[in-house]
Parts: sequence; C-alpha cells; structure tokens
Amino acid sequence: MRWDIFCQIVDNYGDAGVCWRLARSLSSLHGQQVRIFCDDLPTLNLLASGSDEALGHKIDIQPWEASYSNARHPVETPDVVIEAFGCDLPERYLAGLFIAPIKPIIINLEYLSAEPWVAEFHAKASPQSHGIPKYFFFPGFQEDTGGLLLDPIPLEGGQVAHLVPQSLKSIWLKLRSGAKRISVFCYPGAPLRKWLEDLASIDESVDVLLTHGHAELLNLCSEKTIALPSNIQLLSMPFVSQDEYDWVLSQCDFNIVRGEDSFVRAQLAGKPFIWHIYPQEDRAHEVKLAAFLDLYLENASQELRLATIAAMTWAMPSEWLKSLETWDSHSKAWRSHILKTQGDGGLAARLVRFIA
Repeated sequence: MRWDIFCQIVDNYGDAGVCWRLARSLSSLHGQQVRIFCDDLPTLNLLASGSDEALGHKIDIQPWEASYSNARHPVETPDVVIEAFGCDLPERYLAGLFIAPIKPIIINLEYLSAEPWVAEFHAKASPQSHGIPKYFFFPGFQEDTGGLLLDPIPLEGGQVAHLVPQSLKSIWLKLRSGAKRISVFCYPGAPLRKWLEDLASIDESVDVLLTHGHAELLNLCSEKTIALPSNIQLLSMPFVSQDEYDWVLSQCDFNIVRGEDSFVRAQLAGKPFIWHIYPQEDRAHEVKLAAFLDLYLENASQELRLATIAAMTWAMPSEWLKSLETWDSHSKAWRSHILKTQGDGGLAARLVRFIA
C-alpha cells in the first residue's frame, strides 16, 4: 500500500524521530511504499542520515508544501494518510483526496501514553463532514492499544560495544576505564547544573555524555562554566543520527531522555533512565508520568519504587543512586517484558493489520 505521513516538528527531534522510525518500519519490515511530508527537512534528514542507504532511497522524503503540488493529485492518491500527532492536513492536499476515485483511510496517530483510558479510545472512528474515513490510533504499552515502535530492536549493550560509530570515535577514546557512563538529553527546564554538582559529591568516577546543545545549556562555552571535580568528566557529543543515538543509549549505565522516541529507546536499551517528560501548563505531564510509573514499577520492591520515582522527579542522585544496581536488573526485566507483550510486531505491525 501507499502511505503518506505528515510531520510537523514541534519539539526539535521527537516528532521527526517517531515519523522516521514509523516510515522505516513500514518500508523495511512490511514492504509498504512511504512518503513523508515534513515542515523541517534539515532535522528529519539529520535523524535519518545514519540509516542504510538502500532504505533511504525507498522512503520518499518531501517538504511539506510538496504535498499540495497539482502534479501529485489525484494521480498518486495514497491508500493511507497519517496525521502524526494530530497535525492538520494542508487544505489543498485534502481537496485532492476529495476528488480521488478511491478514498484513502486517514489515521490520527496520537502521542504515546500509559494512561488506562487509551485502550478505550484506540482505533475508534472519527467521523468527518467530508466523508473520508478517519480513525484514532493510540500507541501504548498494553496489548489492546496501538503498541510501541520497535524498529530496530537493539542488541544487548555488551554485544555491540566494539561497533563505535565513526562520528563518536573521538569521544569514545576519552572515556575512562571503570567510570560509569551517563547520557544526557533533557529539556532546558531541568535542574541539570545542580544535578551534576550533586553527582560530583559522590565518590565515583562518571563520564557524562552531553547530547548536542547541552553544553550551551550548562554555559560551558562562557565564563559561567560549571566547576566540577575530576571524578566527573563532561563530554559533548556532536549531533548524531537516530541509529547512532540508539547505540549510545545501549552503551551507557544510565540515560536521561526526553520526548517519545528516546523514551521508548531507553527502555529497549534495558538500562535505568530518567524520562524528562515534556512539561505542560495544565500539568497533564504529571498524570502521564504517574501512569507510566504504575506500569513500569508494578513488580518492583518498595525501595526501588521510591528510588525510581525520586529520580524521575529530579531528586538529586545522592538520594537514589545506591539503588542503581537493583534498578539495572529491573530495567533488563522490563525490556524482556516489553518485547514479549509487543511480540506481534508492535505499532507498525498493528497499524498495517488495522488498515487491512
């Protein structure tokens, strides 16, 4: 089938990351023909840059405005149109669908949530005045939701340690033997300076891998540079592709992630992590975080529950780091649980079956 995915980038990388991962899953695993229309091609192309070249040629990446070029409709009417995260389709594109001899199915792909109500609304029809069938599709952790994006399923960290991406080789040479590794990818509102200063008070060597732009967040390039003792080493990474970032997550002992794509990838890496969920004015993010933690910690001990909740709400590392070993075992068990519950192929496979 032919699929058009519409992606408007609201939060730098996350929206593009999900759309690209879905496109590659549909193409490489399910043999679908996929076009992506995106309003920020430079970001999307950066994320896709590390993918297999043959895969890249299969997925047609287009600027947003190309979707309503007169030359494209109704000749190339797709079978499925995906509105990623509820973005509105361009009016001229929609007009082309009206006159198409065979109408596509429109999917409103929602944000991932562990909230219980998701299952009730997943796959429900959204009747439209124009008559083109439209449905809500909710990604989720439970079997009666849209599932998770799994492609590619990462190998265990130790299995790929020697495969250092070219873009990261100079950074990896600076890592110290025996030091813990922490990757950092968070929103500007996080208390990162204070968090790192507290981490430095613990008598342990830690190499902190800062994703692109985080050095500026910490003012490392100004006179207000953060002063840390020698047991903490800050390493600033270049912008890396989606696959390369997945690899980094697998090689760290602890990860700080944000958004939807890195949130799922951190879980699939099987490592402890902080999910810096996108803050919303109505504090809806707190409800979403609590719903996830209810699932994530369902089988955890009381001690680990308290430590994990403290870490996820930005308590200082000295308050919970002693539980890291137990948390690591729990993370591996959670990874196995996810792969078992998503054994039907996860979101991409469920979406293909739903359309069929």
